[in-house]
Amino acid sequence: MSKRAVLEVIALGVEDAVAAQAGGADRLELVSDMAADGLTPSAATVAGIRRAVDISLRVMIRLADGFAAGDVDRLVRVAGELREAGAEEFVLGFLDAGGVVDLAAVERVAAVLDGCPWTFHRAIDRAADRDALRKQLDGMPGLDTYLTAGAAGGVDEGLPVLLAEAGRAGEPGYEPQLLVGGGLRLEHVPVLLESGVEGFHIGGAARPRGWDEPVSVEAVSAWRAAVDGC
Repeated sequence: MSKRAVLEVIALGVEDAVAAQAGGADRLELVSDMAADGLTPSAATVAGIRRAVDISLRVMIRLADGFAAGDVDRLVRVAGELREAGAEEFVLGFLDAGGVVDLAAVERVAAVLDGCPWTFHRAIDRAADRDALRKQLDGMPGLDTYLTAGAAGGVDEGLPVLLAEAGRAGEPGYEPQLLVGGGLRLEHVPVLLESGVEGFHIGGAARPRGWDEPVSVEAVSAWRAAVDGC
């Protein structure tokens, strides 16, 4: 590989962030409330983590469980507040009731981000047609990553899709980096690396004792070694 693969770790607070950086994470995804699969953290949390670590931070813009945009005016306000708090990278993704990308909501939020880099998250794994979603979002300002397990059920189920999409890198809609996460295990890493995947995302895997405990430096270090092909 020509460059080091990205290792992104979910962080809920400063303790997680410091441990993840110490273990070798390249980037953090900042969220709150993992019972709802990750919602927007407070601006104060974002600012505190930004002071504590110097690696990249991607902040979730998601106000309720599920993938409907909900109150788009509120989403826009929250995005602006996060930018004012110092956030420069983001995570978002909205679908309508039919599993089609909510393009109007995504466009309104992306406009507030004004070109800041952002990830379209695992809403893609619930999309009615993931290829169509990618084509609709092709060229969206700031979109540089898709976080995906390849299927709603996780990487075990979605591995063939992930390998196929990795093989389409550079095609229209497939220029953004593939960031694999969602049921990802260490044994998945070699085949994904071999296919050209250069992004890996972990949450529970960084916390061997569960979500009630902070990120483990040792666990992140083990993932760092695997992602580096060691």
